[in-house]
Amino acid sequence: MSEQLDNLSSSKVRSIGQNFRITGWISFVLQLVLGIVSSLLLLVFVIGRRPGTPSATTETGFGVFLAVCGIVSLGISVYLAFRCKNIGRKLQSTNSSNRPRKIETVKTLQLALIVNLVGMLLTLLGAQAIVGSLVVKAVSSQTITTLGAVDPNRISGQDMLVVQANNNTITAHFVGLVGSIWLLNRITK
Repeated sequence: MSEQLDNLSSSKVRSIGQNFRITGWISFVLQLVLGIVSSLLLLVFVIGRRPGTPSATTETGFGVFLAVCGIVSLGISVYLAFRCKNIGRKLQSTNSSNRPRKIETVKTLQLALIVNLVGMLLTLLGAQAIVGSLVVKAVSSQTITTLGAVDPNRISGQDMLVVQANNNTITAHFVGLVGSIWLLNRITK
């Protein structure tokens, strides 16, 4: 950041560093919590299948795969948010040689934007596949079943876990996008 930040006052650079630290921490914590919750929900969904009943993942398998890909990209985004926090700490250094270059910082923010956009796309596609399979399941279910019989076409609470996990992952990617865009706006002013 030395090419333009040397022209800025030391207090302005520290202010940008403070923005990076705070936004990095908020983005890191929110994405980490939502990612852990999403991962646990998907784990419960996959492990919680009852033996002898049709696998819920046979209908939603591709959607679950895309949801897992979204969570993997969320892990990368969590790392990048942590990096932004560290960039903020370095920007607040009184020694200007310890400060990262502007081009490196902008590239980190651009990478975070791309990772979050790709993760959001994968998760949205997964959500569409899952919701589509659940709609087919709900529409094709029989209206009258024998008492006590398990209807394999019935949408269960377990099926809804994967929908909730996808929603959490989409929200986490949105948090990452907002944080990266805001920081990119701060650094290019």
